[in-house]
Amino acid sequence: MAQFEVENLKAWYGDKQVLMDVSVSLPAQGVTAIIGPSGCGKSTFIRCLNRMHELVIGARMEGEIRLGGEDIMAPAVDPVLLRRRVGMVFQRPNPFPTMTIRQNVLSGLTLTGRLKRSEADEIVEKALGDAALWDEVKDRLNTPGAGLSGGQQQRLCIARCLAVEPDVLLMDEPCSALDPIATARIEELIAQLRERLTVVIVTHNMQQAARVSDRTAFFLMGELVELSETNTLFTQPADQRTEDYITGRFR
Repeated sequence: MAQFEVENLKAWYGDKQVLMDVSVSLPAQGVTAIIGPSGCGKSTFIRCLNRMHELVIGARMEGEIRLGGEDIMAPAVDPVLLRRRVGMVFQRPNPFPTMTIRQNVLSGLTLTGRLKRSEADEIVEKALGDAALWDEVKDRLNTPGAGLSGGQQQRLCIARCLAVEPDVLLMDEPCSALDPIATARIEELIAQLRERLTVVIVTHNMQQAARVSDRTAFFLMGELVELSETNTLFTQPADQRTEDYITGRFR
């Protein structure tokens, strides 16, 4: 069953077109990695999936994106509620600096008016537990989230997404600013989440893509060159451009 169905997606920043007629189906659950050189449209693609692309001044998109069969660009779709269903973790951790750890976790529910105070403690513990952070912070929930280490801040941001029970988690280079130990913790977390969520991760690290993903997509100059099972793409790519990229012969 497809979680996302994308047809003829094009995207621009001003006059510069950065996505060229991308059509792809992303299945529910599991992990899809997106690889490709800088500037090839990877991050723009996932930002289109939860309509964050439209927040950039001068940006626009065309085409159709369906989430569970529903057109996400339909007038009746509230972008704020869409982003609850399709959460995003960014390249650099971005906990809300004026909020405590607890407030950070609950912020999405508070924003959408869905927080029941009687359930708050349970939600915080579950979300932090799911993000493999509870044991490290359970005794300091009322301290600033910005006071955590970089790896802990990134897991806090993941917990913030998980607290609203999304269907999809988009991750844009989530480990690029982290040390190897913190990166390993995030990769372990992705492995656990793949059974419950659709995870789409943009990464420049091909070894990471091979470790964490079920499927890998290769983007080049705004075009989706190919998408296949990860092992197949890395060992028997269908397109010469993919082989050139993964073997280091890319120019």
